[in-house]
Parts: sequence; C-alpha cells; structure tokens
Amino acid sequence: MNSQRRPPVQAAAPPDSLGPQHLTTRSRRDQLRDNLNRTREAIAAACSDAGRTPDSVRLIVVTKTFPSSDAATLVELGQTDLGENRDQEAAPKAAELGAAGLEPVWHFVGQLQRNKAKSVAGYADWVHSVDRAPLAAALSNAANAHGRTLNALIQVSLDGDTARGGVPVADLEPLAEAIAAAPALVLKGVMAVAPLGWEPARAFALLNECSERVRRTDPGATEVSAGMSGDYREAVLAGATMVRLGRNVLGEREPMA
Repeated sequence: MNSQRRPPVQAAAPPDSLGPQHLTTRSRRDQLRDNLNRTREAIAAACSDAGRTPDSVRLIVVTKTFPSSDAATLVELGQTDLGENRDQEAAPKAAELGAAGLEPVWHFVGQLQRNKAKSVAGYADWVHSVDRAPLAAALSNAANAHGRTLNALIQVSLDGDTARGGVPVADLEPLAEAIAAAPALVLKGVMAVAPLGWEPARAFALLNECSERVRRTDPGATEVSAGMSGDYREAVLAGATMVRLGRNVLGEREPMA
C-alpha cells in the first residue's frame, strides 16, 4: 500500500455534510455492521474451502451510488478498503471523507479515460483498470505532479471484448513492461471481470495464467483482483487476493440515471 499521505482533494463545494455520526441513522449503521460482518464471514468460509487463510483475501467494498455517509460509517466500522468506478462520484466522496478526518484506501475499479487521470491520481491509492500504455503514462505523470505513487493493476479482457475495458490477453506483456517502467506507478498484478456467458472458474483460471505472465515482468506483481457479488467464491477458490463487493454489504443499488 502507498505509504505517502495523499494531498487534500479539492471538492466542488465545501464538504460540510459529514458530522461526527455523518447523519447515518442507528438502524443503517447496524445494518452496515451486520452486513459487513456477514460478508467477512462468508469470505473466510470461501478461504477455508480453498485451503487458504482469511487474511489472504482483501475485501474491497464498492460504494458507488451510495452516499458518503455510508462510506464514512464503513470506515468507522473498520473497513479500510473502499472502491469507486466513476471519478465524478469518487472525487467529491473522497474529499468529504478526508475533510471529516477519514482516510480509507481508495480503489478506482472502473474504466478510466486519460482526461480523468489527474483527478483520480489525487485520491486513489490503487487503480485496478489500467488497460493501455497511454493511460499508464497519464496516471504516472499525474501522480508525479501530486507527489504520489499509485498501485496499478492491469485490467485484462479475458474474451478480447475491449469495449468493456481491459487489454487483450495477447498484449499483456508489453503493457506490464510499460507500467513497470512508469516512474510513479507500481505494478501490482491483474484484474478482470468474468465475461458474460463464461463459467467463473474458466475465467479466473485464465486470469491466473495472466498473473503468472505478469510476474515474469515483476515477480512482486502478485495481486489478483477478481470476483464480485455473484462469483467471489469461485474467484477465491481460483486464487484471487482481492474481491470487489458492493450489494453484499450495502444492499441493492438504485438504478443509475
């Protein structure tokens, strides 16, 4: 994890909406606590089934579309890692929590355009969706300007459909080399979403092969970000070190506009 403290994130408006309890009702706080505990227990059970220890898998709670008050409550409940997939939501949320004295480890997990690199590099500790060399260069330049380094995961398009994000499997090594050479990026591993219509076990087995190939470029790039609400057990069984879960902890999301 990046040991540098991130600089204050500039919010579009004064982030004054979070007080000591962040306006979270007691019932919502209890719900989040119970859901978080239940999710951790389920991950621990999946680890046990895979012959692994619970601390070998990192839970990232994806807070997209949920309010800053929920994110703040999760941090207070001891959930260190939070994920977001849209900069326009993530940047002000990070600013609000920072203004309240809360500093989770932020994971940017969505598709990312180069014009958002400067903003994301200001608050994210991890970027899971690096899928092309120009984006890696933009993130490195932006992180350097912020005086920071970013942990980078290569998003892999397991089926070659890059419209959903990800580098084709055949182009994996050149991108790994580009990230490893970027001054303000640290190559940490790979990420993928199981393609539509694929059995999760097949998808995550291929992702593990990709992980092995990336480790030839950097033996320290051991992280495998895989598994969401519907397939995290299969991901853990296949060796995932990070799972990205939202509704398990936060409940069902409202439809996005």
